Amino acid sequence: MPKPFQCPFCNSFFPLTKDTFKVEEVKSGIFKEENFTQEFGYDYEYLDKCDIYFYCCPNCEKASIELKGVGSQVKDLNVNIMPNHHANSYPDYIPIGIKQDYEEACKIVTLSPKASATLSRRCLQGMIRDYWSISGKKNLYQEIEAIKNNVTHQEKEVLDSVRKIGNIGAHMEKDINLIVDIDPDEAQQLINLIEYLMDQWYIKRYESDLMLDSIISINNSKQEQRKS
Repeated sequence: MPKPFQCPFCNSFFPLTKDTFKVEEVKSGIFKEENFTQEFGYDYEYLDKCDIYFYCCPNCEKASIELKGVGSQVKDLNVNIMPNHHANSYPDYIPIGIKQDYEEACKIVTLSPKASATLSRRCLQGMIRDYWSISGKKNLYQEIEAIKNNVTHQEKEVLDSVRKIGNIGAHMEKDINLIVDIDPDEAQQLINLIEYLMDQWYIKRYESDLMLDSIISINNSKQEQRKS
């Protein structure tokens, strides 16, 4: 059974059924038969064949569309058509600048992994400055050092890793002929970390504040009842 799909518009999960999911095959048919690759008997592979995936969210009723290459000439093609990224939707209490960097990192994760990693690094820096109220530091290294007593040793190592990987995308090596690549899966891991920190830092704090405020409000209400 396929895993539930998470809607990029409202973040709800829904099962893939005939009412929520459909795949359409597209191929031009303009390539000559002798250019085809024969795999099973007379079953030829179209070099340009693609599959279009349609997802319809039953919660918000918005459509998500993906294009995936199947033929050998387009096998690496994987494009989000609607929306044009796989970024999660985050609430308004997270600063807009942080959300914009995150969304841009998601948009180009396959097109330019190095640039995506650089944006993830920038996003992390914004989160540290905002969430931990860090200012007056010269660079991200010093900003991470400033919060090392507020995070676990493993989290500190992870933050340093994002900083260093992001530097690969932002700065050329001293030897300009040395190329250190970042592949899409590696850039996606940095995005996954940003999403984790969004949840652990911002969302959990907001939910905790709501719960604590609710208890205080209940107590205040009860005390007023006692007085009356």
